[in-house]
Amino acid sequence: MAQHNEINFCPRCGSQVEPKEKFGMVRPVCPQCRYIHFHDPKVAAAVLVEDGSRVLLVRRANEPFRGLWTLPAGFVNGGEDPAEAAARECLEETGLSVRVKRVVDVISGREHERGADFIIIYLAEVVSGELVPADDADAVEWFERTALPPLAFDATQKVLAK
Repeated sequence: MAQHNEINFCPRCGSQVEPKEKFGMVRPVCPQCRYIHFHDPKVAAAVLVEDGSRVLLVRRANEPFRGLWTLPAGFVNGGEDPAEAAARECLEETGLSVRVKRVVDVISGREHERGADFIIIYLAEVVSGELVPADDADAVEWFERTALPPLAFDATQKVLAK
């Protein structure tokens, strides 16, 4: 994916940055203090929660892919453990507390402008809670793997095809 010039001014000294070839890419560089801005990747975390042959999915309330279904997921905050982020997102979107068990997959490739560069998918099991859609999900349901609804995201489709 192309590098985005996400800053115009140096966060250290306030001078206007200039695009320069540095470390194999064109990056914002400060001509005054020589600060080089490195674009950090966005990381998301998701949970695959299974109940026999059923999987837990949420319907997206927002664009992109509004109205399509996906695994409970969201962005990892700076300094946050990705497994804890996956569990937090599941609770926020479904009302269910889960225990993360193991990594299922790590998928790279940003699928849309505001999306993640990497998504870490964890296998998780329900610990407690009541199934209620919230946050950026307007519905949450269990689906048989043989009767999945229309899915958002290639990453969701890849994980559920296994």
